[in-house]
Amino acid sequence: MTGPLRIGFIPLVDAAALIVAVDKGFTAAEGLDVELVREVSWSNVRDKLNIGLFDAAHLLAPVAIASSLGLGHVKVPIAAPFNLGINGNAITVSPTLHAALMEEIDGDRFDPLVTAKALARVVARRRKLGADPLTFGMTFPFSTHNYQLRFWMAAAGVDPDEDVRLVVLPPPYMVDSLRSGHVDAFCVGAPWNSVAVDLGIGHILHFASDILVRAAEKVLAVRQTWADKNPDVVASLVRAAVKAAEFIEHPENRIEAARILAQPERIGVDAEVIQRTLTGRLKISPDGTFRESGRYLLVGREGAGRPDPVQAAWLYAQMVRWGQTALTPDGVKTAMAVFRPDLYDAALGSRAPSEAPAAFGAFAGPVFDPDNIRGHLEAFEVGRWKA
Repeated sequence: MTGPLRIGFIPLVDAAALIVAVDKGFTAAEGLDVELVREVSWSNVRDKLNIGLFDAAHLLAPVAIASSLGLGHVKVPIAAPFNLGINGNAITVSPTLHAALMEEIDGDRFDPLVTAKALARVVARRRKLGADPLTFGMTFPFSTHNYQLRFWMAAAGVDPDEDVRLVVLPPPYMVDSLRSGHVDAFCVGAPWNSVAVDLGIGHILHFASDILVRAAEKVLAVRQTWADKNPDVVASLVRAAVKAAEFIEHPENRIEAARILAQPERIGVDAEVIQRTLTGRLKISPDGTFRESGRYLLVGREGAGRPDPVQAAWLYAQMVRWGQTALTPDGVKTAMAVFRPDLYDAALGSRAPSEAPAAFGAFAGPVFDPDNIRGHLEAFEVGRWKA
């Protein structure tokens, strides 16, 4: 291939491995000339990747699967040879909704089943009063944010399609939408939850890792046809991303990594806010309350970079549960084929064990079994899928 690689990204901390790989020279060391292109919306990133304006992209894992299945857009098979992040999302609520939830809390406020039940009571009370449904922002129909919100609510019987409103907003617009009252809450990746807290307009209710202990979030995505034609370039990209992820995960490097990510042409927020994300110690309330979790965002630790096809199967199961597609053997096979541990292993010259399915650690429902998605979905009372 000729010319620089054009790689699209959204200003989120889970683009860190890509950004640091370029700005610290890891891609150059692999002989790659890379141009990072900042975008605002996931539809822009998807479309430009699909038609070839981007060679690769920082992409929502479910979008890579949806593109390969032809859901919501044209069918373009995607390969994901590297996980850019495990976890990293959070649910942030307005002060008004936070106060209403705290009034209804009966138990541990950090237990998602407890807060989901509180939400159910708030929803019921608002319905009785004739108030408008609560509105939750999420980043895309095919997104972990959408599925995590739905999984959380539905555990307490809240129907996300009937009892509340879910609306799509680009990540950088979440904070302004909360401030203006257009949404009552949102689920988004870092740093936008922390930005809302710092502005005094939001409370972080849950880390996504409260809902699922381990969830694939963003991937390094390339078109399958492009990967087939450029195997050496794919391998070089994976190696550069792995080196960047290892750099980021070393505590002594996090100040520098945060400064790189904070640049206006990258994420464009204060470096201290980004550093909170990288350390997993976040301010969750305008009153200065902090909460710490070693699982808030995994960039390179615990095998986070190696794609696990079981994660893709779980995401496909959510698409089925919420009526975005039908459950078919070919659908499962196609979804799992998007996540390419073989390309990751080939790039590094080694093979690491993938995470076991039990590593999902969902707070509700049965342990996920990719070989019995039908049985898994039948265990849930709320959903849109048809057997």
